[in-house]
Amino acid sequence: MTNDKNDGGTLVDALRQNAGWVMAIGILLLILGLLSLASPLASGLAVTVSVGALLIIGGVAKCLLAFRAGAFSRALLVFLFGLLTLIVGGYLVSQPLAGLASITLFLAAYFVATGILAIVASVQMRPADGWGWMLANGIVTLLLGAMIWRQWPVSGAWAVGVLFGVQLAMTGVALLTAGSAVRQVTAPLK
Repeated sequence: MTNDKNDGGTLVDALRQNAGWVMAIGILLLILGLLSLASPLASGLAVTVSVGALLIIGGVAKCLLAFRAGAFSRALLVFLFGLLTLIVGGYLVSQPLAGLASITLFLAAYFVATGILAIVASVQMRPADGWGWMLANGIVTLLLGAMIWRQWPVSGAWAVGVLFGVQLAMTGVALLTAGSAVRQVTAPLK
């Protein structure tokens, strides 16, 4: 048995009980998102180095697991995957600008592919409600991917940082709005 006052409650209950924290974190994420938008290259490089560091940690962990299990017999593939992960992580950390360009190219390809898939899915959904929104999403995603791809490698200087900044800012606004809404609901009536 725990003393946690949120056990068994809903997300709304948890938000209501922590509305001040929700709003404070929302403000922090909004500020971080705006900073990322103001300096997308620095933000993109920070994301690249962070991903590289995580890959290094994961690669070391996989290699250690392979040695623990017997690397050159039963766990050779685990060792090879760990080594590949370690090499990619080391590359991203040691060459963050080139790594950012690579991540940007992957991001462009991802947007193009998901945009095409969303367009195809929207056509298959037609005439159900919401198919137009799915089509619009597909078109915008495809165009964004094409724009990033067309401007590559220059888009590496802005794409990841801008997208990361928008995501942080939108999450901040969402938390700020949610915290404010639950705070207003729980405010005493005058």
